[in-house]
Amino acid sequence: MSRSPIRWILFAALPIAASIWIASNTTWDDVSIPVPAKGEARTNPFYAVQHFASALGARATRDRTFVVPSADSVLVLSGWHWSLVRDRRQAIERWVESGGRLVVDSLLVTTNQDFEHWAGLDRTTVKMTDTFRTSRVRCRTFIEWTAGSPVSSTRTNLSVCGAQYLWSLTTKKPVEWSIGDSSGMQAIRVRVGKGHVTWINASPFRYQQLFDGDHGLLFVGATDLRRGDEVHFLSEDDMPQLLMLVWRWGAPLVLLALLVVALLIWRSAIRLGPLVAPEPAERRSLAEQIRGTGYFALHHGGADALHGAAARALEEAARRRVPGYSVLSASERGEALQRISGMNGAEVLSAVYHPRSQRTNQLRASIAIIETARRRILDKLTRSAYGTH
Repeated sequence: MSRSPIRWILFAALPIAASIWIASNTTWDDVSIPVPAKGEARTNPFYAVQHFASALGARATRDRTFVVPSADSVLVLSGWHWSLVRDRRQAIERWVESGGRLVVDSLLVTTNQDFEHWAGLDRTTVKMTDTFRTSRVRCRTFIEWTAGSPVSSTRTNLSVCGAQYLWSLTTKKPVEWSIGDSSGMQAIRVRVGKGHVTWINASPFRYQQLFDGDHGLLFVGATDLRRGDEVHFLSEDDMPQLLMLVWRWGAPLVLLALLVVALLIWRSAIRLGPLVAPEPAERRSLAEQIRGTGYFALHHGGADALHGAAARALEEAARRRVPGYSVLSASERGEALQRISGMNGAEVLSAVYHPRSQRTNQLRASIAIIETARRRILDKLTRSAYGTH
């Protein structure tokens, strides 16, 4: 047997051997991979706790805007701006004082301590001991108290995840319910009017955080939940932005404003060319130019200047034909003008020195007489210099 077939057999045997080895040394098993939340579970931070409250016999709803609930209902606020809208804040305060149950978490935003002053609650800085620094864990165990006594002898500990380390809660009012440890209280409930307010120093009821620690028991204790209660959840985390609200409620006005702005910009913009196509350039004769200039001067306050210019032109032409014309008397000038122009000398002098009227039509007649006399004088002067044709 030649070497070539043996070589091909070896090449084919190597992949087969490798496949057999991989198959004999590999095990297959099913692995569950958590998938991201979908639908309302992805957009609603209270989706899990809503179903939890419903399973306990309560009627849980997630509200988009605040509407005053019925008396003795439960209102849970997370990521809420307490001082943003004064009327809304005052409505919540009146509702609590009339018997409502309010629960807020550490994501509450307040200005000038409006919430603290009204509820009688406050925060205090925790003293950072060496033991406390080394015991930072995500979930901590706290003792649940009601009216200063353990809730029961069998279940007094609650595991809470995400509680704040830098501060704890405090109050000067009688405490109805609380959880805490040696560092201070991390959740506290006090009475305000006929209702009560619970402040939790964490945010344990959002998304899947309900499944951490003992957050289900914490929710029941914080809300004082009873079967048949109405529980309303509110958050401003996913509130539409200001521009979206403006477009949603005032789209026609926005479009009209944009149109006005666009027209103003277009009107004040630098133009790339004339508004009207330029007319083709045409040559104008000198005579047309002179007539046009005279017509403009005659009709736009320049009649006197035009008459004076015509009279000066006549005298200049006459001086060229009549020696000593400037020193002649009026009668002698009339005779000289009649002789050199062939026109009535008295009429020409009257047109020069005594225009008939300031009216445009009659002043035009005087200027026409003066101009005709001047042209005749110049015509005879040209004929004398160059001869006749």
